[in-house]
Amino acid sequence: MEAVALGSRGPAEQSETQHDRPSPLEENKRLSLICFSGDFDKLVATFTLASGAAAVGYEVSVFFTFWGLNVIRRATGRRPIGRGFLARAFNFLQGGIRKVPLSRLNLGGLSPRLMSMMMKKRNVASLPELIEAAIALKVNFYACEMSMNILGTEKSDFIPEVKEVIGVAKFMEYSSGGERIFI
Repeated sequence: MEAVALGSRGPAEQSETQHDRPSPLEENKRLSLICFSGDFDKLVATFTLASGAAAVGYEVSVFFTFWGLNVIRRATGRRPIGRGFLARAFNFLQGGIRKVPLSRLNLGGLSPRLMSMMMKKRNVASLPELIEAAIALKVNFYACEMSMNILGTEKSDFIPEVKEVIGVAKFMEYSSGGERIFI
């Protein structure tokens, strides 16, 4: 006679529940990422997840808000875009994709370059390559309307792959039924 711990399931029940039943993510195959951070390592994680999930058939959306908007700016260097002095100053300081800092040990901006060199040496896709892959795999890019209002930016300030400028309520509607990850 097989001993079964109180409250545990026997082997037949475990097999059925663990292997036969699809997870909610498998059922819906939908992944929505909220890209809040403009840090290099977090952007690499965002685009790795986005392109990886899209490559295996998931419908993927990325909602860029606040500092995450920096990576999808049309201008790749420091440009004073936006309406108003403070908005132009904030947007200038962000600097676009070429100026994203590492979240830890940034070393005055040197660390993202060092990390990129290490990635290249180990045959890991660069941040620009990951973004290109996400675009090629038809990942949906959405820009946060509220963040854009605060920063004084317009849809034309961002790459053409930004599908729509939306608010939180619309993002919740678009991402319903799938998994959401905040980065």
